[in-house]
Amino acid sequence: MSRNPKRIPSMVKNRQLVEKRRGQMIRGACDLFVRKGFHKTTTREIARECGLSIGTMYEYIQSKEDVLYLVCDYIHSELEKRLKNALAETGTGREGLTKAIAQHFKVMEEMSDYVLLIYQETKSLPKEAMSYVLKKEEEITFLFEEILRRGIQDGTLTLTPSSVKLMAHNIMVLGQMWTFRRWALKQHYTLEEYTRRQTALLLDKCTHEEQGREVQ
Repeated sequence: MSRNPKRIPSMVKNRQLVEKRRGQMIRGACDLFVRKGFHKTTTREIARECGLSIGTMYEYIQSKEDVLYLVCDYIHSELEKRLKNALAETGTGREGLTKAIAQHFKVMEEMSDYVLLIYQETKSLPKEAMSYVLKKEEEITFLFEEILRRGIQDGTLTLTPSSVKLMAHNIMVLGQMWTFRRWALKQHYTLEEYTRRQTALLLDKCTHEEQGREVQ
């Protein structure tokens, strides 16, 4: 079974206090990991950054890898929350897709350093924790699949069912591209322009693909 944050052992049994302290660790560790890298950051530095003693910090986690795991889960959860809000709004599948793409790209901009951190440092996680983080990525991609299917059902998108999964992954990668290639893209586009142009291209593909046409 994949690990999740609630299964990280803690000496403290008060769930609200655990969440509060781990929230402090996440905020403190994020900036340290971005500035120094995971391996060059010590647990003592994390404790100092989040205002805890090293002894107190170890009451809530067991290792520095646990902190990295919490950071990765926080970043994924923030994106997932925003996409679910877009998915919950009333409207057509096409409208939902437009809103979800905008949210995805906006989060990639606001959390770009943290997103880079995930892809650079996930390899440092234990196998079980890495499996959980990758599963969260799949769950976020599935949210786009749901929106695309809703558009197919209400007739506002004409994407073939067999293309849904691929299109969902394409949307994820286009958002990540703003993070990975922002050094080049920002010379030519604002985030708003990038979002508008990429959304237009995606909607064009999702609107004009012939129903029933399958790639063998």
